[in-house]
Order: sequence, then structure tokens, then C-alpha cells
Amino acid sequence: MKRKSNRIWWILGGIVVLLIAGLVGAKQAGLIGQTKPTEVDFAAVKRADIIERVSASGRVQPEVEVKISPDVSGEIIGLYVAEGDSVKQGQLLVKIRPDNYESLLARARATVNSSRAQYEQSKALVSQSEARLVRAKANYERQRKLLAEKVIPTSDFEQAEADYNVAKQDVESAQANVRAAQFNIQGADASLRDANENLRKTTIYAPVNGTVSKLNIELGERVVGTSQMAGTEIMRIANLNNMEVRVNVNENDIVRVSLGDSVDIDVDSYSTTGRKFKGLVTEIANTANGLGSSTSAASASLSTDAVTEFEVRIKVLNSSYKDLLTQKGRKTSPLKPGMTASVEVITERKTKVLAIPIAAVTTRGAAQEAMNATPNQEGNNNKPEESKAAPAKKEEIKEIVFVNENGKAVQREVKTGISDFENIEIVSGLKEGDQIVSGPFIAVSKKLNSGDAIAKRDPNKNKKPEKEAEN
Repeated sequence: MKRKSNRIWWILGGIVVLLIAGLVGAKQAGLIGQTKPTEVDFAAVKRADIIERVSASGRVQPEVEVKISPDVSGEIIGLYVAEGDSVKQGQLLVKIRPDNYESLLARARATVNSSRAQYEQSKALVSQSEARLVRAKANYERQRKLLAEKVIPTSDFEQAEADYNVAKQDVESAQANVRAAQFNIQGADASLRDANENLRKTTIYAPVNGTVSKLNIELGERVVGTSQMAGTEIMRIANLNNMEVRVNVNENDIVRVSLGDSVDIDVDSYSTTGRKFKGLVTEIANTANGLGSSTSAASASLSTDAVTEFEVRIKVLNSSYKDLLTQKGRKTSPLKPGMTASVEVITERKTKVLAIPIAAVTTRGAAQEAMNATPNQEGNNNKPEESKAAPAKKEEIKEIVFVNENGKAVQREVKTGISDFENIEIVSGLKEGDQIVSGPFIAVSKKLNSGDAIAKRDPNKNKKPEKEAEN
């Protein structure tokens, strides 16, 4: 029994010695007694080409598209084109039933003839009135001489004088009727021209060369047209050889877009082929969408959820799809009005500049500002006068990166320039070859502090086996 008891003690003693030796070795190796380093990704500061881009989406539209509406109403009795047809300027497109307008034209012509007849009749009345005036004047002169010789009574002279004055008034009245007849002729001529113009408008011709991009009517339909406002839109004619993309750009990006900027265009219809088109910025709106008047501007300013955007027009360069025309024998652009497109406007390009991954740059200072702004509840209860003290000075927000120096993360302030989807330009604060912390994002933006121990992260550490992931 005694020999067995001693053996147990020897075993326990050996275990204790092994534990002590293991703890000492772990401490010397840094496995215990020290803070575990933060596992991060590293990247080197290097020179790269950076292309700054502004992304937007919109639709393909012709540069010139004419909407055709009738000026007169009626039934379509002639439709001479179909959607997709090419047309020349002056080509007959549509004919509206002219019966009513022909009747109005005939009535206007009759009115003109009647007015001219009245004019001739008025001129004849003027001649008659002038003849009566001559006779009345001669009788008046004769009676005046006889009265002077006291041959006739005064009443005979007064009668002759009255006839003379009436004859003069008749001439003036007849001349006024002539002028009125002339005005009637002018009015009738205007009505005749109007009726003739309305009849002419029953036939619609192509105002420009192009292609019928949209046809909204069928033979036999009725259309509404007025001269004061747009009537029924019957079709659109567009020049499909000159296409553009109209996109809406956010107000934060519009200041970086300039006329003449080159553009990469990705049309959804050709996305499966990887086809890219080239373009140029040709027009930038001066006013945001929906702010055409002061009333709409005031209402838009009240809506905090509204996104302020500006329309930008981008010309699609014909040279970027020449091969498509030769391959399929097309005569017009392979782009059709209404196609959805995404664009990337190249706003600036720099070559061989210092650059790092964009995820490596973060900002610090906001947390300290929030800490200073948070009131001390206990202090406020004990010393209410402290709440009236001047607020703490706002801490400046700085752009920083973390540099790896002998396994320690060292915070360093930097000044940045342009960026693309991957890299950002470093203007100052780093030199080529510096090793910086590039991820993960949560570590760079929030967890990591200057002086923290860091170690390279194993990219395969957190990956699950494929079979386990499938289960």
C-alpha cells in the first residue's frame, strides 16, 4: 500500500512540473500574459494610375426627335408610312378627311365674292350721290341769285339749300360705305386664307429627314388638332444616326462633370456581349430636375427625402459602333430609343501617383467630439451653473491611415486626392513602400487605435469547408 501511495505522489508531482514548464514556455512565447494582436490585412504604398469616374444611369434617345401633331381635327383617311420607315423632308405622311374644310373653303370664297360685289355696288352709289350733289349745287346757286334779285320767296331758297346739304351728306355716306366694303373684302380674304390653310393642313408632310421612331395612330382613327396647343401626337421622326444618353447625376457629383468629358457607356442590350460604347458630355443642365419655377423650387426644398439631380446629355460616338454596322449591314445606329444604359464619366485621370486601397483611409475625431458634447449627468445635478459654460471646441476631422511599424499600428494623418473604385491618391503623409493596414473595414474604421499590436490575417482561417458550407 505504501509503495502504491508513493507512486501516485510521483505522478502528481510530474504533472505539476509539466504544467509549470508549459506556462513558462507559453509566457516566453507570448501566448499568455500579453494582449492578442489584431489580425489585419496589409498593403504597400505604390504608384498606380487612377481614373476618377462618376457613375449614372439613364436611357438612349435620339439627339433630334420631332413630335408630329395635327393642327386640324378629323379622321385619318391616308397613312403612308410605317414605324421604322425612313422618310425624306417633304414626304407625304398622313392625310385627314378634308370634306368639312373644303366646304369651309367654298363658303369663304363665296363670302369674298359677295364682299367684292357689295364694294362695286357701293362705288356705283357714290357716283349717283355725286351726280345728285352736282344738280343740287347748281339749283342752290340759281336759287341764291334769284333770292338776291327778290324774284323768289325765301322758302324756295331754303328748300334748295337743304337739298344741297343733303346731297353732300349722301356723298359722304356713300364713300363710307365704299370703305366699309373694302374692309369686308379684307376680312373675307383673311377667312379665305384661313380656310385654305386649314385645308392644306389636312395633309401632313415630313418636316425633316429621319426615321419614324414611333407611330401612335392607325388608319381610320380620329385625331384632335388645334392651332393654340399640341393636339394628338401621331408619330415621331428621329435621326437615329446621332444618338445620345440622357442621365441624371447627383448634385454631389455634378460639380466634377465638365463639357467634353469622355464617357464609357454600357447599354443593357449589349451587356451580355461585354460591348462598351464611347461618348462625350455635350450638355449639362443648369437647373436641377423639377426646379423649373420658384414654386416648385420652394416645394422641393421642403422635402428632405428628395434627391437633387441634374440632367446630363452624352453623345454616343459613331466610331464606337462602326463594326456593328458593317457586320449586320445596318444603315442606322444599333441603338434604339428608350434602351437602358449605365455610364461612367471620366472626370480626371492621373498616372503614376502614390496610391493605396481606398478602404485603408478612415477618419478620426468625430468620436472625441461626441464625447465632449455628452453632458455629465452627475456634474449637472451638483453644479447646474456648469451647464451654461461655453461648449467644447469641435475636434477637427482628419483623414488617417494605420502604418505597420514593427508589428504596431501607428496612426498617420494623410492628405488624399482623386480616387477610383479601388485606389485613392495620397498627396502627402506616406511614401512609396510603406506598409499600411488595408482591412478589414471594421478594424480600420472603428476598432484599431494607434499603438495596437497587429498581425497578418490568414485569409483561409474563417473559410468553411465546401461540404460543411453546403450543409
